[in-house]
Amino acid sequence: FVEKIDYASLRDFIVYIDQPVAEITPGAPSLAAVTTQKNANFEPHVLPVAVGTTVRWPNDDDIYHNVFSMSDTKEFDLGYYKKDKTPELVFDKVGRVDVFCAIHSKMHCIILVLPNAFFAAADVRGRYQIRDVPAGTYRVRAWHERLPSRTLSVTVPAEGEVHVDFLLGLAALPKS
Repeated sequence: FVEKIDYASLRDFIVYIDQPVAEITPGAPSLAAVTTQKNANFEPHVLPVAVGTTVRWPNDDDIYHNVFSMSDTKEFDLGYYKKDKTPELVFDKVGRVDVFCAIHSKMHCIILVLPNAFFAAADVRGRYQIRDVPAGTYRVRAWHERLPSRTLSVTVPAEGEVHVDFLLGLAALPKS
């Protein structure tokens, strides 16, 4: 028999510079992000944000939700709310935050709080681009919730582009 990989889950690959560096300050990054509740799901499933980002939690459903996390990185409970409210929450500590709905047990998303704003989510072909990285040598990590992370040392020149490929086993990805 043949298993088909659900390549759409490649968009949940996050590639980022895995180190806090004071001089890494991209041109006025937006420190705001959104995780929407729609059709009793969180969208997106994985949301990478820089530390200090405010995440908004709109409810696009006509039913109540109760967004909460018991993660060490950020423990919170936004309480029960419906469509007319959009709570906000600042993520001020680096790490993974697993988020759930107390009413709908299948609802789960991940907020991946990163040390800086140099990150990208891969597209469905596994391609990504991190822009405006200053010259230097960095630890670059590829992360997916179901696979071991991979880290590479990457040197970025003062001019030009760097192409970095991560070899990741896809066998653990969801099957279509």
